[in-house]
Amino acid sequence: MVRPLPEDPIVRNIVQLMRGAQLNRRQLLRGAAIGAAGVGTLGLASCSGGGGDEIVWGNWTYYLDYDEDSGSYPSLDAFMEEAGFSVEYLEDIDDNNTFYGKIKDQLKLGQHTGYDVITLTDWMNERLVTAEQVQEFDYANLANVQANLLDSQWDVLAADPGRKFTIPWQLPASGWVWNTKAVPKGIKTLDDFLQPALKGKVVVLSEMRDTMGMVLAGLGHDPAGDWGDKEFDEALAWLDDGLKSGQIGNVKGNSYTQDLISGDALAAMAWTGDVVALNAENDNQWTLEVPESGGMIAADSFTIPNGTSKEAKKRVEQMIDYYYEPEVMAQVADYVTFVPPVKGTQEAMEQVNPDNVDNPLIFPTEEDWTRLHNFRTLTPAEDKKYSTDFQNVLGL
Repeated sequence: MVRPLPEDPIVRNIVQLMRGAQLNRRQLLRGAAIGAAGVGTLGLASCSGGGGDEIVWGNWTYYLDYDEDSGSYPSLDAFMEEAGFSVEYLEDIDDNNTFYGKIKDQLKLGQHTGYDVITLTDWMNERLVTAEQVQEFDYANLANVQANLLDSQWDVLAADPGRKFTIPWQLPASGWVWNTKAVPKGIKTLDDFLQPALKGKVVVLSEMRDTMGMVLAGLGHDPAGDWGDKEFDEALAWLDDGLKSGQIGNVKGNSYTQDLISGDALAAMAWTGDVVALNAENDNQWTLEVPESGGMIAADSFTIPNGTSKEAKKRVEQMIDYYYEPEVMAQVADYVTFVPPVKGTQEAMEQVNPDNVDNPLIFPTEEDWTRLHNFRTLTPAEDKKYSTDFQNVLGL
């Protein structure tokens, strides 16, 4: 399991543990590419039908090691040279529901989605597995996954015991972030988001399980525990009040980072790795903490949609197995700063970047794990009800 981040200088100044510039191109992708170009690349990729000597990988922004100087992804370049085929890497995922909306028609028809492999969050992946819209992995091609996937990750999903259809890519954590100068006392409790000085300058995530999980925790309820309608409604009322009063200025997917950069947001519920990348290029403007009440932890996992050809599927499995080499995953983790699902990554980090061996964002301590919560599994009826209620409060 994963743990929360302690309140100490390592967390408060987390960017000091990180290397290099990571953002300029990312800002463009998060703004233009996810909006206009993201749709365009989907259309172009769809024309390929999964054929040709390449595969198409759809992922979230900031989610693969990137070299700003060369404009390339070093680990992926190394894989392509080794494997002898190309990978078209598209940072097209901004929000699970929004991205699913792009490909749902093709999924239902069993057609190529424009992507041979995608990395949605596991709650969405459970829906794809249940709907039989993704393909079963051939573990004969996945020796590294069999050997190195964390023991705690094999049987997480009720719909996919043994990870037949899903293989974790990263274990992202979420917490609270604020502009260090504008909010000198920080955000320590849920009510700190309601400070008059922050009116209209608060952003929360469009991912229900992250936002509602942190609100539930802030109100004293364990998001992984035995809560129900009463507790959910209490948390939803907090969110509704914040939106209607104008205290919460926006609800966004990955693009919330644009609001932090522009100053439209001074405090946010955020994904930890994003803030590290932002700080690296913006003079450490933000402080990030997993609050005492708790942040969230989840898994974003590889799936192979129906419609991906047999040849492309085998190439995808080859790529996934490559990333399950601890040395390769350490290279990725050094950049993305989320918890890696691969055994041996912390030891391999000694060679990649010794400064990150004890980085709690990548390798949480046992104490840290006590403040990182999973969002409990919902029944289909609960999922439909809570998702609908959440979307209604957002006005969507």
